[in-house]
Amino acid sequence: MLGVKLKLTKAILLVGGEGTRLRPLTLNQPKPMLPVAGLPITAHQIAKLVSVGVNEVVLATSYQAAVFSKWLATQDYLDANISVVVEENPLGTGGAIRNAADYLNLDEDESVVVLNGDVLSGHNLANQITQFKSSGWSASIHLVTVTNPAAFGLVPTDKDARVLAFLEKPTSPEQIITNQINAGCYLLSNQVIRQIAPGTPCSVERDVFPKLLQSNFAIAGYLDDSYFLDLGTPYSYIQGSADLVQQNVYSPLIEFKQEALIHPDAKVAEGAVVYGGSVVAAGAEVGKDAVISGSVLENNSKVGDGVQLFDSYLGKNSRIENQLSLTRVVIGDDCLIKVEIPPGVRVWPNVTLVIE
Repeated sequence: MLGVKLKLTKAILLVGGEGTRLRPLTLNQPKPMLPVAGLPITAHQIAKLVSVGVNEVVLATSYQAAVFSKWLATQDYLDANISVVVEENPLGTGGAIRNAADYLNLDEDESVVVLNGDVLSGHNLANQITQFKSSGWSASIHLVTVTNPAAFGLVPTDKDARVLAFLEKPTSPEQIITNQINAGCYLLSNQVIRQIAPGTPCSVERDVFPKLLQSNFAIAGYLDDSYFLDLGTPYSYIQGSADLVQQNVYSPLIEFKQEALIHPDAKVAEGAVVYGGSVVAAGAEVGKDAVISGSVLENNSKVGDGVQLFDSYLGKNSRIENQLSLTRVVIGDDCLIKVEIPPGVRVWPNVTLVIE
């Protein structure tokens, strides 16, 4: 492939996960559609793709596809041709890539960008693409280094950045031979994609990439330790939203750094303080002298007078009263909270907690 001018204007977003670790946030909507800094995770990812020249995007899913289609029918701020490709049966990350790529009708010299749909990243995608186009590699994988490599599958590389192996999560200190992990952004040549059997469930991380190495395909590890966050839990989701608002990580959809993102249709009473990257959605209300920091208040939620809420999530139509002070709690839709809740507690929808 060296010397061939690659075309790279198409992308696949892997958005088929059910997001079980994020419940109750994902009981009624897929994880990539959760609003982060007021807009779906998917929107921020597509905006980043558009900024590097991508103009056609496929959302590969097998879970709540209608939610994606409904959003696409109403959004008008992303300058790309966006389609939803639905798998009749879940195909895993590898099978989903092949299925979506078939829909894209790639030319022989085309490559695609593939993003995991639950990752917030500040890495230099434009530079990764430039290196990939000039290198002759069959694939490029964004890597980051971590301080706790024992918790991840590891991706060692040689001095030329060529990937040597894809290792399972280590079970002993001797197995920790690198602190590099897969960060969920891939550049894949059409030749690589054609190695994936159509219609066959498989994992790109555990099946496709190791087999490519066995077949002597050259895979580059693109190391970029910029901001990286897996939005796999409610608390990382809350953190990611705050980081976008405060521009700790950049999105083309966030115009400037703010202490809070407050919808024009929200109400913040006199004496209330909203900061730390908090988001107050349409119809939400913040009572007099309330303090909101690093939190997400969904549509039509209400925080009563004097309430203090830190690093938390308040679902649609839910209320917190009685001047409570809550930290790191996740409250689902249509709840009424009038008692203290310990940090780390998740409240499912339609729950009332009061003192009798």
